[in-house]
Amino acid sequence: MAPPSQLSIATSSLVRLVKEESSYHKELQGQLARIENLDEGDENAEYILKQERKGIEETKAMFPELRDRIKAAMERLDLQLEAAQEAGSNSNTEEISKAKEAMAQAKSSYREMA
Repeated sequence: MAPPSQLSIATSSLVRLVKEESSYHKELQGQLARIENLDEGDENAEYILKQERKGIEETKAMFPELRDRIKAAMERLDLQLEAAQEAGSNSNTEEISKAKEAMAQAKSSYREMA
């Protein structure tokens, strides 16, 4: 089996980062929901609230770094896409379409984060 091309590596990297960003958003929503559902009568409520808020701040702190990593991955993929299209090989059409799809998904995700 042939090793993966630079285009497929760049595509996979971008897809992974977009999934990671989505995962952080889901984690943040879960943390916010746990705070809303916190039972005030619980003797540990104050401690739990403090821990959840700390977790929320840590999750929010990940977004700027992740945004930068997604932007860099988009730039790398764009360069790889240009190189693959200039090469004009017919064997790369599937990889090129996957890369374009990943780029479109990343752009929409990047706009949502901004």
